[in-house]
Amino acid sequence: MDVFTVVCGGLLAFFVVTTVLLGLFSKRSAVEILDWRPTRSPEAEAESEIDDVAQMIEAQNEIRARRGKPPRTREDVEREWRAS
Repeated sequence: MDVFTVVCGGLLAFFVVTTVLLGLFSKRSAVEILDWRPTRSPEAEAESEIDDVAQMIEAQNEIRARRGKPPRTREDVEREWRAS
């Protein structure tokens, strides 16, 4: 082993150990350190999901209409999902 490998490995180990120790002994949580906040409320997320499902069903119905098939409703999709 040459000196360069030992020094680089030692520095890497030092930084890893220091980072782990700082994380273990810190009194602040990761959420506080990162200042993380949800971008949207759960209500907005649920509303967005409902809109997405409606758009997907609408797009599927357009394709079904081009093929001459009857349109599907949300209840049809839910019934098929529960059966699987």
